[in-house]
Parts: sequence; C-alpha cells; structure tokens
Amino acid sequence: MKTNTKKKPTNSRPPTRLRPTTGSRLRKQLESMPPILHFTPTAWAKLRFFCRRSETEIGGFGVSAPHDLLMIEEFVTVKQTVTMGSVVFDDEAVADFFEAQVDVSRKPDQFARLWLHTHPGESASPSLTDMETFHRVFGGCNWAVMFILARGGRTYARLHFNVGPGGGLLIPVHVDYRLPFAGSDHDAWAREYDANVQREPLVFGDHDADLFGGAGRDKGEPDELDFAGRVDELSMSAATEAEEYGESLECLGDDPSEVWP
Repeated sequence: MKTNTKKKPTNSRPPTRLRPTTGSRLRKQLESMPPILHFTPTAWAKLRFFCRRSETEIGGFGVSAPHDLLMIEEFVTVKQTVTMGSVVFDDEAVADFFEAQVDVSRKPDQFARLWLHTHPGESASPSLTDMETFHRVFGGCNWAVMFILARGGRTYARLHFNVGPGGGLLIPVHVDYRLPFAGSDHDAWAREYDANVQREPLVFGDHDADLFGGAGRDKGEPDELDFAGRVDELSMSAATEAEEYGESLECLGDDPSEVWP
C-alpha cells in the first residue's frame, strides 16, 4: 500500500497581498495574513532620490498594483511647499493628480491611500503633526498607509483600517527585486523635483501646518479635498502612540530589503 510521503514546505512565505475589497472581507484579509508594504525597485530608487535631493521633507503618493494594493509601483509627487519639518500640498495639484489617475481607469484604492513622505534626519518616527494629519485626512477611508523614509535610511510604515472596530498596526517594508523593473531616470526625477518642490525656511511656531494646509483653516470648516472624511477625535494621543511603538521601529532596520531574504 502506497502512502503519500510528501511533506509540506515549512519555510514558504505567507501571502501578503492586500486585494481590492471592502468591509468584513478586508478585516478578514488583515487578520489572516501579515501585511507587508512592497516597493518595486524603481519606485524605491525614486523615493530615495527625492529623499536625498535636499535637506527638507518631501511628500507624495504611492500608486499601487491593481492586484496588490500594498505593492507600490510608482512614487508620484505634486506641487508642494516644504521645510525641514513640514510638507503642504497644493490643493489644485492634488485634485489634478486624482483626476489624471481616474482618467487612466485607476481606483482611489490604488492612488489615494498610500501617503509617502521623507524626513531629513535619521529618525523615521512620525511627528505629532504627521499622526494628526494621517487621522484627519485618511481616517475615513477603509484603509490607508502612512510611510516615512528618513534620510539616514530608517523607515516607518503604519497601516490603518476603518472596518469593524477599526485599528492600526506597524508593518514591515520590502523592496521586491523578484519583479521586472525599469532603470532609474535621474534627469526626469530631477525635473519633477524642480517643478513640484518649493522650499521655504522653517519658521518656529509655524509647525502646525499639515499636509493640506490644515493649520490655516477654521476648525469647523471642512477641507476642500476632504476625500477621506474627518474624525472628531484621535483614538489615542499621537505622542503616546509614537512612544509606545518607538522600540518596535528598530526591528525595521536601515535597509527594508533585509526584511526578507
């Protein structure tokens, strides 16, 4: 009598794709797999290029693959005003970017859920303004990611989901060299930087300005680009949250390509 002696592989990587879905299905995906934020090598190279281009913060959006919403295929910037401690997007430029993405048949899950920005120093830990902006602008989405790349190489990636009771978690970052990818284009990236990034000196006491210029608006007035909705309160103090997760950030390391062999 023959018996099946084949053994199941023990070192296979668990599924990490976040597929387009909503509601309870999204929550089941998050509970059944360890999500990982993936970059294509070209998207990662462009983000690092912008990070090292100047000693200011730089912001943009990740454009993800339709079959895997945590696979960033492009890093795209819009017109913005930046300092060493802030990024403010131009509202009209954001609206134009969203319209252009819709014109090529992309859905908001692919281009309006991944907020990427850089820090000019060694730390990738989010500031109080980072956390408040993330909750204010993206808190009404089913899910969203805030990713930070520090000039020194450290990373921070937080996935927030707004289904069921809601919640959030830190997720690892991986540059996926298994996929075909285009080469770098420093000349084109430099032109994009020059066209979109306007540097301003950091003015102390003006640190409350956030991604969409929230500091300059009446607290009771909705944002013109309130695509994600608002939240009335933060679920916890951003300062407490940053301190709570501070030690776990070290596990991400300096090079996200080291997360998986």
